[in-house]
Amino acid sequence: MCAMHVRQGRDVMIVEIRAGEGGRDAEDLVVEQFRIYSRLAAGRGLAVEILQVRAGVAVFRVDGAAAAEAFRDEAGGHRWQRVPDSEKHGRVHSSTVTVAVLPEPTATEVVVHPGDLEWSFSRGSGPGGQNKNKLETAVDLVHRPTGVRVHCESERSQHENKRIALAALRARLWQAQQEADTRARADLRRGQVGSAERSEKRRTVAVQRGQVVDHVTGRRWDIKAYLAGRW
Repeated sequence: MCAMHVRQGRDVMIVEIRAGEGGRDAEDLVVEQFRIYSRLAAGRGLAVEILQVRAGVAVFRVDGAAAAEAFRDEAGGHRWQRVPDSEKHGRVHSSTVTVAVLPEPTATEVVVHPGDLEWSFSRGSGPGGQNKNKLETAVDLVHRPTGVRVHCESERSQHENKRIALAALRARLWQAQQEADTRARADLRRGQVGSAERSEKRRTVAVQRGQVVDHVTGRRWDIKAYLAGRW
């Protein structure tokens, strides 16, 4: 598929936010989580580049000297307890989003062979000007050996969307390899000592109670500070 190795001290990260349980509210929370992370990045002097935004998914690139440190504790399931705007009876809903934080692989860390790529192009949709909507600037990229697909139409030129799509593809392939390695280690451990672990959310955001709890680090935040990206 591709050759990979991991480099330490990365300053460029790929962050993926995906809707979990909760239907439309979970999709709305993807947008809310992205806004929070954008505020966090801005407060720490980090540059954010959107790679993909569609229903229930937001993928962006964070670049800066402290990018890895800023997002190192974000990976995992984030459970939100709140009253959605669509709730007519004031009931608190529990919805989730998942967050993956990946170092951006370089061309030498994830080698993708051009013959394994299938490119297709179409007209962009949504705002972006005459060029975006009348020319084939939107990009679909499929990695044939794995079936991984990336769509990008965030920029007004096909060249820029191709660059972004290839970067996102490398990150997805790198993540897949890391997950495979993790599963192999977990299977080995279970075979030796058995499993006594239980699944837990990374973080709970309790809006009505005004607090946020990280179940891994034990840290707590005031909800206003958290929504403003100050932590």
